[in-house]
Amino acid sequence: MVVTYVKRYRMEIDLSELPPLIDLPEGYYWVAWHRAMLDHHARVKFRCFHDELDARIFPCLGQEDGCQRLMREISSRKGFIPQATWLLGDSVGYVGTVQGVADRTGTGMIQNLGVVPEARGRGLGAALLLKSLHGFRSVNLRMGSLEVTAENRGALSLYRKIGFRRSRTLYKAIQEG
Repeated sequence: MVVTYVKRYRMEIDLSELPPLIDLPEGYYWVAWHRAMLDHHARVKFRCFHDELDARIFPCLGQEDGCQRLMREISSRKGFIPQATWLLGDSVGYVGTVQGVADRTGTGMIQNLGVVPEARGRGLGAALLLKSLHGFRSVNLRMGSLEVTAENRGALSLYRKIGFRRSRTLYKAIQEG
């Protein structure tokens, strides 16, 4: 077994300085959180992450049942924020997901923002991120936070464009072998 370390950044944004919501491209639509949508969130999460580095860092993201367990855990947390939890759909099905929780300090934390590979490059990630952040603001949270793998250049670019700033560098151990 070999242990390696992956660099991750914690990034934060002041929710009073959010850009406005982004209109979705034609043919896409929002689906608000409802417990009946848990399985859909889990399936989309798996499709978004199973072939990505994050599935090596967080093995549950690389397994359908792991994504199911993760969604049950997130949605049953005391700080779960339904207003910051969304699915994004199109004529074929669901193509994006994001969940939001508040930590003990009252900061809204983005969880597992993802767009399926075939729908990327259309601004959907930015739309999901802003929809979730505005959901945090709607329940009077003042700060938003997320963690991102330093190698994920596309995500880092998006987060900086929205207004996130790096607040901490973390290292996550992963076992490979």
